[in-house]
Amino acid sequence: MTAQPASAPQPPAGPAGQVPTGQVPAPRARRPEAPAGPSLSPSRAADFKTCPLLFRFRTIDKLPESPSADQVRGTLVHAVLERLFDLPAAERTPEAAVALVEPEWRRLLDQEPALATLFADPATPPAGPSADAASAAPGDAGLVRDPAAVAAEADATGQQALIDIPGGAEAARIAAFLAGAGNLLTGYFAVEDPQRLQPAERETLISTLIGDELLLRGYIDRLDVSPAGDMRVVDYKTGGAPREAFEGRALFQLKFYALVLWRTRGIVPRVLRLLYLKDAEVCDYSPEAAELERFERTLIALSDAIERAKRDRDFRPKPSRLCGWCSHQALCPEFGGTPPPFPETAPTTPFTPDSEPDSEPDRLSTSRRDATLN
Repeated sequence: MTAQPASAPQPPAGPAGQVPTGQVPAPRARRPEAPAGPSLSPSRAADFKTCPLLFRFRTIDKLPESPSADQVRGTLVHAVLERLFDLPAAERTPEAAVALVEPEWRRLLDQEPALATLFADPATPPAGPSADAASAAPGDAGLVRDPAAVAAEADATGQQALIDIPGGAEAARIAAFLAGAGNLLTGYFAVEDPQRLQPAERETLISTLIGDELLLRGYIDRLDVSPAGDMRVVDYKTGGAPREAFEGRALFQLKFYALVLWRTRGIVPRVLRLLYLKDAEVCDYSPEAAELERFERTLIALSDAIERAKRDRDFRPKPSRLCGWCSHQALCPEFGGTPPPFPETAPTTPFTPDSEPDSEPDRLSTSRRDATLN
């Protein structure tokens, strides 16, 4: 994977802003219909690799997590970029993108009114029934401002300014939040010219069955397809370019997308591209068929390990620098906590499209994202 800071928009590769020719055909996997077996998404698979106990809290216990301002801003920027490509090519300008920020923010609030509490006075408990994340029921809309999470958010564009504004200045906080979204859009136009692109698909759920049971599924932000059929997957990242702790997760996500596309469409994507909007950097990765075959075996082994942990009810914490971002420290033995009783039906709970929230560090879960973008 190569990263390159962008001082000017990069010209798209290939005709109509797409990628050049050259593919490796693959055996087709079956498309899932109503799978009852195990499933993996890039985020949940990465969770288990990062910390098995975190996987349990999110996927089995389904403990609520308060979205951070960073995730909400990431969802907002993704929505703006989604809408930007609804415009005619000549109208996809930086000014047009910025003009979409406030309407998309209002639309997000219509879907999730509780998000407005992110900008309330930190000394004032948020309104609603869910003031305690540890005791709230899954799906509660109330938000909790965890001091540890707030401290972690300070790394994102505009977030430090949002935190430092004196209490009570909600309008100023919202203005800083929206300005931060505008800054990220400036980063987007520094690395790409949307007037020269015509995406084939946007916000697409891709999925396939590996073997007889394992369902792989994930959302891709954008898919470009050349006249020759070559594919380029583009993923927007609103955080900074990956530091050591996050680089492995980003590469894992890209390989996951490449494998699913190869198995369902018979083509290895020519390029998988990460656009880091905060730092105006492009990270490209070009997978190969043999590598994806090895990665498929890795995912099968990972799924087997997850199913074994479910049977044994053995999800152990794995301390790392990422613990500072975790919403569940109060329940983690590494921090003196005790996990809740293991749900009796968790190991045999069938998969449904809404049963596996798929949140990324820079955006809300897919359930919220789908409601916002569709």
